[in-house]
Amino acid sequence: MSRRFEGQVALITGGASGVGREIALRLAGEGARVAITDLNEEGGHAVAAELSAGALFLRHDVAEEADWARVVEAVQQQLGPLDALVNNAGILIPGTIESLTLAQWRRLMQVNADSVFLGTQAGVRAMKTRGGAIVNIASVSSWLPIDGYAGYSASKAAVAAVTRAAALYCRKSGSALRVNSVHPDGIWTPMMEASLKDAPPGFKPQHLLYDPQRNPKGRACMPSEVAAVVAFLLSSDAKAVNGAEMRVDNGVLGMGL
Repeated sequence: MSRRFEGQVALITGGASGVGREIALRLAGEGARVAITDLNEEGGHAVAAELSAGALFLRHDVAEEADWARVVEAVQQQLGPLDALVNNAGILIPGTIESLTLAQWRRLMQVNADSVFLGTQAGVRAMKTRGGAIVNIASVSSWLPIDGYAGYSASKAAVAAVTRAAALYCRKSGSALRVNSVHPDGIWTPMMEASLKDAPPGFKPQHLLYDPQRNPKGRACMPSEVAAVVAFLLSSDAKAVNGAEMRVDNGVLGMGL
């Protein structure tokens, strides 16, 4: 594996499992000093132990502004100036436009949208002078609503909008800081597994997972595949990519459901 991030410091939210874990492993494997944050302390410490020496885990409520200030300061004091940030933390709550409660709507917006606003803001403030890269994890549902997940779809549309606004701001202000978003159609994570508890009898992950050889019509990808795209966007290989909305969806948006 290459060492594209040798000596760089990266912060990944929601790093205790799923996509966040795979992103952390990928960046550490390419030389980065990695900090992961999560509310899941047990999982977070376990992932930090998998990473290279010096990896850092911090408990972090991504929807709280004060927590962002504390975390970014701690990362920079313990690991060094920030070079990369991945706003990955998120939740999934089902509900149609009729059945979703206001409390559920607000929770989705807090964790999925407020956190990306706060994280991007903190990242811009930390990296605008030195330069760096931010990647926000959105969803193909930013444009193509998921049936039965009205609030989730709206929260991920907000992630895409915040990303575009931040990228424009950095470009206009002359900062060498890039901000991009990644939009999977679905990722095989514990969160997705939990959402399939009501799947019909006989349903297997193989029916959903994309595999170019066995199931080319599949729609869900593996966390490691998303991590590979995130690593590209954070790297100098993508130095001219700013404000992009990178789909990882096996053509779903173009073809429709």
